[in-house]
Amino acid sequence: MRAVSSATERRELLKVVWEEARACTRCQLHQTRTTVVFGSGNADADLMFVGEAPGANEDKQGLPFVGQAGKLLDKLLAEISMDRKDVFICNCLKCRPPDNRDPLPREIELCSDYLHRQVELVEPNVICTLGNFSTKLLRGDPTGISRLHGQPELRTIGSRTVRLYPLFHPAAALYTPSTLETLRADFHRLPDLLALGAPEQPPPLEPIPELEPISELEQEPAVEPPDANAAPEAPAEQLGLF
Repeated sequence: MRAVSSATERRELLKVVWEEARACTRCQLHQTRTTVVFGSGNADADLMFVGEAPGANEDKQGLPFVGQAGKLLDKLLAEISMDRKDVFICNCLKCRPPDNRDPLPREIELCSDYLHRQVELVEPNVICTLGNFSTKLLRGDPTGISRLHGQPELRTIGSRTVRLYPLFHPAAALYTPSTLETLRADFHRLPDLLALGAPEQPPPLEPIPELEPISELEQEPAVEPPDANAAPEAPAEQLGLF
């Protein structure tokens, strides 16, 4: 992906990816979602949070982390003199699994492209993975969060090298004081991690040569228009990009 020159351009390109996600039917979750929960926050953020999947409140509002776990995340951000306008927040899955069940491996696989494109466009220096699912996905390793929390490491995600910083999911800390204490201690190390700045980046990839246009006979069949009776999606301004 080519370098993005400004925060304004980042916002516009993120909206393009969001529009694609809104129409996504890659997995069965499109059949039960109310709206796609793409992500929100600062399109030029140094810090990104990646959770698991939307819950009921997020599915209704179209924004990530708006329930009790989100309120705890806001509180922890305030403790380090930050808030949502300073960060970008998203999830591994962009649609809510029915009854808040765990994401299925195939769902994560099919949805991961959206997350990788968000990372490439926002260009964060630090990514906090919240809980097991995002930690395992972005590390490409099955090691659990209990062994990894609070241990930053350099990871290359797509074309972007970041400081990956696994944290317990705020939902896991809501009713477990010891987990909350650990999460808070790990969270308070974030300012020092952000102060390190961007890690050294890999050399840019060679541009992919343009393909020859295909003939009309080779083109994919036209996509059916959206169902007029389907539930309305969140309006564009609700994407919450700053």
